[in-house]
Amino acid sequence: MSARDSVETQEYGTVIVVGGGCYGMYYVQQLQRARAAGALIYERITVVDRDSACSAARQQSGDVQLECSDWSSFFDRYLAQASQTTTDAIVPSPLMPHLMYEWLLRRAAARWPHRIVETRPIGAEVDVPWQRVAADGTQYVSYATWTCPINCIEPRRCPHTRGDRSWTMPAAAAKLVASEQSRGKRLEGPVIFHCTHRAYGVGMFDTRDVLIGDATVRAAGDRGEVDMLVGTVSHCHGALNVLHVGV
Repeated sequence: MSARDSVETQEYGTVIVVGGGCYGMYYVQQLQRARAAGALIYERITVVDRDSACSAARQQSGDVQLECSDWSSFFDRYLAQASQTTTDAIVPSPLMPHLMYEWLLRRAAARWPHRIVETRPIGAEVDVPWQRVAADGTQYVSYATWTCPINCIEPRRCPHTRGDRSWTMPAAAAKLVASEQSRGKRLEGPVIFHCTHRAYGVGMFDTRDVLIGDATVRAAGDRGEVDMLVGTVSHCHGALNVLHVGV
């Protein structure tokens, strides 16, 4: 038996592809190729795009469905029905806003209607070479000061530097929380949705991790006032926000 044959096949229920444009169509094609090669198994692919004529609509078949909806409305419906035992996974788009954070923010606002629930600035730099704060408060961070190829799987050996990839963004987020706490700040977490390469150039994170993140925010908020660092990240790049729940 070869090393490849000994690897357990990944099994998923529904794979959610965010966006049906060129990226979404590419991800659908790669997922289909991965399944044909036995690299993974899934029950169906759901592509979410508000344009019924998007590129991925042409890929519709028995196992590929287009959900014609804006992303926020879709995730409100989908995540409200999901459970932590789900085997679903989410394939993010490189150009999407911080959708999972926005969902957590809406959930917190609905859960605590009489408390202050808002986005707060991180107020500190992350220990990475590149970062920018967007108008909505999202802090985009990266270990790359160069343009990475869209299909990079972030291997252990970086294709750009030709050296070992010694970095990973979840560790940088945890380091930030520890640093802020050492300075007497109230920052907790991090709640991290880690997009990792699964097969044939497609990165994703598990739906159950989003639900666990929501449970983490709820538990912290039930104890009192909290600032929770939330990130959707890969090894090399990420989007970070602080979710504030007041008293």
